[in-house]
Amino acid sequence: MTDVLRQAAELLLQLLLSPFNQGFWDFILKFIPYVVFFELPIYLLIFVGIVRYVLRRYWKVPQRRPYRPLVSCLITCYGEGRDVECTIESLTEQIYPGTIEIIAIVDGATQNSATLDAAMAMRAMVNARANRRLTVLPKWQRGGRVSALNAGLNMARGSVIMALDGDTSFDNTMVASAVRHFIDPNVVGVAGCLRVRNASQNLVTRLQAIEYMLSIHASKVGLSEFNIVNNISGAFGVFRAAFVRAIGGWDSGTAEDLDITLRIKNYFGRHPHLRIRFEPEAMGHTDVPDTFRGFLNQRLRWDGDLFYLYVRKHFLSFNPQLLGWRNLIMQLWTGMFFQLVMPFMILSYTFYVMIFYPPAWVLAVWALVYLFYLAVTLVFYILFIVFLSERPGPDLKLAVFLPLVPIFTFITRIWCGVATLNEWLLKSHLDSSMAPWWVLRKTKY
Repeated sequence: MTDVLRQAAELLLQLLLSPFNQGFWDFILKFIPYVVFFELPIYLLIFVGIVRYVLRRYWKVPQRRPYRPLVSCLITCYGEGRDVECTIESLTEQIYPGTIEIIAIVDGATQNSATLDAAMAMRAMVNARANRRLTVLPKWQRGGRVSALNAGLNMARGSVIMALDGDTSFDNTMVASAVRHFIDPNVVGVAGCLRVRNASQNLVTRLQAIEYMLSIHASKVGLSEFNIVNNISGAFGVFRAAFVRAIGGWDSGTAEDLDITLRIKNYFGRHPHLRIRFEPEAMGHTDVPDTFRGFLNQRLRWDGDLFYLYVRKHFLSFNPQLLGWRNLIMQLWTGMFFQLVMPFMILSYTFYVMIFYPPAWVLAVWALVYLFYLAVTLVFYILFIVFLSERPGPDLKLAVFLPLVPIFTFITRIWCGVATLNEWLLKSHLDSSMAPWWVLRKTKY
């Protein structure tokens, strides 16, 4: 074993020096071609988008125009208990001077009396505040998240609607930061930013916190500059109410956040002026799974839902006349290909190397690929800390865990392949916690 490690170290050194001996592109194309052709262009696009955002933010003269629309916050509640009080309180304490209508929809209120009682107990406190009103809507029979959102949509009076989770809290500038985009009549949706609230709990939550910072926060900043935001999070999405009603509200099934994002984008080809923005200053805080098993179970559902939506439900949406060429290319590239194809390419390449090459060479190549992804992680982390982070102090404390991020990402990608197979073979979306089985089995797909 010692000899293998020594040989691997020597081969790694040769690989690192080979760009200077054999040429840089010959080295790249020999060892990491799929990175060059498939991943590196996306990294560069996001990098350019972040730089563009930073320059625009620092050089553009801010325009302050009075815009205070009525905002309806639809809080979907199911089993949160007293945690919903934190969500309601954080919305009540917003510095937004306009009116905020908070509608807490308790799905399956019969079996969720603790959540219903917690929401009802907040009414006096909220309604005593100027320009704040809390309405609690008990749905006695459970119908799922989509059913709750549509019930809230029917009650909402605001021209701007927020779809929020019952266990998510928000910075007190969130509403003001998100709503200002809708002064532009072309903006039909805004993706809010999410942080991991329990980041300091253990290693699993810390790695997810870094993932949220880089893969969600930084990436969406870059994508938003080119109007190619890939998803409006279900835990924190903001919409123009008239547009959501025009497309029929939320559709039945699971993964309703990506579903409504794709349904909105289906109008981009015919109406290229429409926009979905990402607002990094509209900040929400959510708890993530605190065990590795819980994390894998969550991603089994999330990644499986991608196959369900892209292949089963929205396959016909991949049309330039619907999405427009820009969003079509990005959905095929970062959605369909990255999520559904790349995990199997990575797995196949890993097995190929292990079978046909000696152990020392395998370890050297793995180390090389690891160093490449670590370098990418460090670049985006530094970019995030310097230009995007509103909490650089706590974020810097996570730097010590960056060497584990490439390994964590590799495991996540391989697990995405498992989730894809699970959905493909077993239709796992029919066994989702987002809605009861009798609702999911009545969906068309």
